[in-house]
Amino acid sequence: MEIQYFPSHPVTTARAVRHLLAGAVLTLLATALLTVLVILWGAATLSLVTGPSGGVPLVVLYVLAALALPLIFAWFVHEIAVLHRLRFRRLVGLTIAVPAWTIRSTGREFVYQAWALLVAVPATVLIAAPDWARLFVRTDRRTAERWLGPNNVEILKQRVDWLRDSRAAVVLATDEERRRIERDLHDGAQQRLLSLAMNLGMAREAITEPSPEADAIVAAHDEALTALTELRQFVRGLHPAVLNDRGLDAAISGLAARAKIPIHVSVEVRPRCPPSIEAVAYFIVSEALTNVAKHSRALIASVTMTRQGSKLHIVISDDGRGGATAKPGGGIAGLIQRTGSVDGRFSLSSPIGGPTVIKVVLPCA
Repeated sequence: MEIQYFPSHPVTTARAVRHLLAGAVLTLLATALLTVLVILWGAATLSLVTGPSGGVPLVVLYVLAALALPLIFAWFVHEIAVLHRLRFRRLVGLTIAVPAWTIRSTGREFVYQAWALLVAVPATVLIAAPDWARLFVRTDRRTAERWLGPNNVEILKQRVDWLRDSRAAVVLATDEERRRIERDLHDGAQQRLLSLAMNLGMAREAITEPSPEADAIVAAHDEALTALTELRQFVRGLHPAVLNDRGLDAAISGLAARAKIPIHVSVEVRPRCPPSIEAVAYFIVSEALTNVAKHSRALIASVTMTRQGSKLHIVISDDGRGGATAKPGGGIAGLIQRTGSVDGRFSLSSPIGGPTVIKVVLPCA
């Protein structure tokens, strides 16, 4: 996002002269047009106040003119400001950010038009004085930046919007990269390791007599199976394939099936959320259930996931000992970071003695 750009090259005399001439011509023409609109609006308003003469169509015309001309006036002010920004970009090398079209920004643009009208004719006189012409252009540039560009609040809002969009792009890119790594490991290293384990298994079955070689093959086969299991768990942790194919319901049910304690799962997400949000939701639940297994001493837990409009609501609870807090580098802190990465909301209730309830709201739109 382009907030402000300050040119590195100086304003030459030729540029300053062209800028002054273009500004004078544009300002005088724009002022004439706006003056015509004001006269028409004043005539229509005065006619309505003093009592319009003529038939009903003429009265309707006066009413429409009184209502529409201010809007047309504001639109012309905005378009004239667009031309002024173009003038600064082409002739001076200054790019002024475009503010949101509001009543306040239109008023600021009108203030600059008034400034430009005030100095239009005197500015052309400075063409004969190069040093003064360049000085005036620098003053005009600062004035234009102040009144034609966004104010500090709008600049901060634009920056926040840009940061939000860039963060969403980073989350999406990270999710895509995780999917690519998962596919590469599944189709490459995992298949090779599976083939190695099968060959070692066949060699193990073929050797019937005890020998050091047989013991080495048995040990290698066991190591290959262990490595294959660990690789499968790692690949599943990167991005479960079932999440892409069947959605959150199947993926969360798979987590519950592998848990060490009973997990009650209720998932009602229709329609599905974007893939990046589904991935964030999955890993939030996965990390939360891991924390439950490691620290809570719970006997039972539950995961409830529903979509309400454009929001995905997640509730994870357990009957453990409670007392969970967000510590730097801890599991709860990780959940908060994942939630915040997509502008979600996170809340934790975990009194001493339990129960612990985690509530997460993620945007799906």
